[in-house]
Amino acid sequence: MPFPHEQLYKNINYNEFGDDDLEVVYQRDLHPPEGPGEKGAAVVLSAEEEKLSQETYKQNQFNLLICDKISPNRSLADFRPAGCSSRKLRSDLAEVSVVIVFHEEAWCTLTRSVYSIINRSPSRLIKEIVLVDDASTKEHLKQKLDHFVASVQLLKLVRLNTRSGLIRARLAGAQVARGEVLVFLDSHIEASQGWLPPLLHEIREDRTRVTVPTIDNINLDTFQYSNIEGAPQVGGFTWSLTYYWYQMTKSEKIRVNGDNSLPVRSPAMAGGLFAIDREYFYEVGSYDSQMEIWGGENVEMSLRIWQCGGSIWILPCSKVGHVFRKQSPYGWPGGVSNILGKNNRRLAEVWLDEYKMFWFFINPSAKSVEYGDVSERKALRAKLQCKSFHWFIQNVWPESSYNLDVHFLGQIENPQTKLCIDTMGRKQEEKVGLIRCHHQGGHQAFAFTKANELRSDDDCLDASKKDDFVVLYRCHRQGGNQYWDYDEHATRHLRHRPTNQCLSAISHTNSDLKLEECDPNNQFQEWQMENASQLTQLLEKYRT
Repeated sequence: MPFPHEQLYKNINYNEFGDDDLEVVYQRDLHPPEGPGEKGAAVVLSAEEEKLSQETYKQNQFNLLICDKISPNRSLADFRPAGCSSRKLRSDLAEVSVVIVFHEEAWCTLTRSVYSIINRSPSRLIKEIVLVDDASTKEHLKQKLDHFVASVQLLKLVRLNTRSGLIRARLAGAQVARGEVLVFLDSHIEASQGWLPPLLHEIREDRTRVTVPTIDNINLDTFQYSNIEGAPQVGGFTWSLTYYWYQMTKSEKIRVNGDNSLPVRSPAMAGGLFAIDREYFYEVGSYDSQMEIWGGENVEMSLRIWQCGGSIWILPCSKVGHVFRKQSPYGWPGGVSNILGKNNRRLAEVWLDEYKMFWFFINPSAKSVEYGDVSERKALRAKLQCKSFHWFIQNVWPESSYNLDVHFLGQIENPQTKLCIDTMGRKQEEKVGLIRCHHQGGHQAFAFTKANELRSDDDCLDASKKDDFVVLYRCHRQGGNQYWDYDEHATRHLRHRPTNQCLSAISHTNSDLKLEECDPNNQFQEWQMENASQLTQLLEKYRT
């Protein structure tokens, strides 16, 4: 049974396009001139089709009907910033092995990932594309996939008999790779025009640079390719070590000086898409093979690269679209929380140094997590003579919420009610509350920062108007609705600078917090902030 565009690819002469390694070459105009999703456009279904699409949505947690409608070779516009066309790249770029791990991936996304790489990469730069099947069971990923691999030049297939997870599957793919550079990609991406040479240029300039494309969004419901414009964002992590996107560091903003085409140093990487010199990948410790499935490995690798002498760069001139799903379509052996708990505990034990105590304060349940033996990873760190986590905070990411140069870090108690402010595990724009103080950190851990924020991780206490309830809102470091003054010695009021009102509990039984006119006789407006006893030594060491 023939596959879409299979015969066209068998007939391609990959050597007919000349020797200009820096020019992005479309090997043939294989996509239809018009069709669903061309140029990255959204696809709209009829009412009847929309009903049908809901029946298959859960299989992959995206609109499979729309995905199948779009050509595996669909066209994309050139989304690169204007300055990219004038950037001079080296002519001695390395050959790459692209490693793609998949588990139960849809046929349309897997093949479109492959075709986009081949279509939009200079032919001599692609040594091979290694597909690693992490024990998939779906029928289209058996004989049909074997046929596809045999019919498309450059493809290599590695099959794992038991579910190993992203980390170990990537290690299996890297083991058979022959390229000078490894490029790790997810199995539901679309490489856009010019994506590969910028990644390789930076690595040729310095082999310890790990390069990351700008990751654009492919809408999971319409498959519209959405270009990220403006100043690049960089990667980082929250108090719980969860990856998150942030504004550029101040030093990088000064360095790029408004040129949104320049590479940007990033404290961390998302981990799904990156390029790394193959020898350096192993020198710096590849992956922690004792981590399970997926999660935390990207932050671990980010800290390891920076602390051990490397660097991470996000490249605006390299753009790759990615289908971001809201939830995983398949289960995780052992359970998500157990896997993330083990992986993050291993990270903390090896790379956080004394900041590990802060992480335990934020995540008290982590103390009981079984995490295995980390002696080999600690030996690797000693061998590489890696720097401290404090060095990372001071030199790579001083804006991090792990910067403990704060006024207070601990719980905030109202002595009248003997209750403490608690996030209640709520999300942004939801109200904070008051519950019994437990002195264990977690949702009751707040920092009163030098920027006069009341911060819980990346969220700050915020109120938009007088007599308003107090909610959580993403910290923006601009003062405004998040600016609080604390009178530690007299009234112990927390005064909201924009409204000139005070933070107030309402009663012994009402857990809400709101702004009210300041009253020195109102005990519901008294707040006692104390540094957590288990963090005293750490705070004294690093507070200026």
